Amino acid sequence: MKVDSSISAVITGGASGLGLATARALAEAGARVALFDMNADAGEAAAAELDGVFCQVDVTNEAAVDAAFARARDAIGQERVLVNCAGIGNAIKTASRGKEPGEVKHFPIDAFNKVIQVNLVGTFTCIAKSAMGMLSLDPLEDGERGVIVNTASVAAEDGQMGQAAYAASKAGIVGMTLPIARDLMSEGIRVNTILPGIFNTPLLASAPEHVLQGLSASVPFPKRLGQPPEYARLAMTMIETGYFNGEDVRLDGAIRMAPR
Repeated sequence: MKVDSSISAVITGGASGLGLATARALAEAGARVALFDMNADAGEAAAAELDGVFCQVDVTNEAAVDAAFARARDAIGQERVLVNCAGIGNAIKTASRGKEPGEVKHFPIDAFNKVIQVNLVGTFTCIAKSAMGMLSLDPLEDGERGVIVNTASVAAEDGQMGQAAYAASKAGIVGMTLPIARDLMSEGIRVNTILPGIFNTPLLASAPEHVLQGLSASVPFPKRLGQPPEYARLAMTMIETGYFNGEDVRLDGAIRMAPR
């Protein structure tokens, strides 16, 4: 799909990090963009920068997702592109010993469920709602109506200690990519997923310098953190290359995460 001023795009988690970098790349190519995010201040600022629209939305709330898509479509038209970058994480062992003698505890189930709801169910909700809207569009070249790009993580394949919820949520995104691509193949909607490694996003911004240096050194090559524009370039390749469909692609400098 050629990205130009005729294309509208929705980016979840679009107010910062990977989502914002992708929104910038789409806007620079001429697309009209709508940013979905929880952070109103950052979202409004980003939308103003990109001459787009911001929609404050919790992707775990179906009514809020519906309202956000309605607002976005009123402002920029029915999207042909959806990029899912919204997500959260935590680090808690499945079961562990406490500080007091004999004390044991387990991963709080509500904390596990929250990660699944945001990362996996939230991603699927946005996919389903967006794809339904794309069905109303006239097909382009090759019968294409739309493109969806999801964000998983290398944790989907080599999750570390404490990442049971995060890894499960991201593995779920990987696992549903091909079935969704097959669901939508007769409608001309392509679906792909990126598995980022360790990226320089706001999540790491507060980490001490020695921690960042250690993370960089753990990457085989290049020995640095990934940069959000690199994610955006891969997302743009997936969007613009018509034969790219049903794929899950690692973007990680060849890293394979150690147990801890």
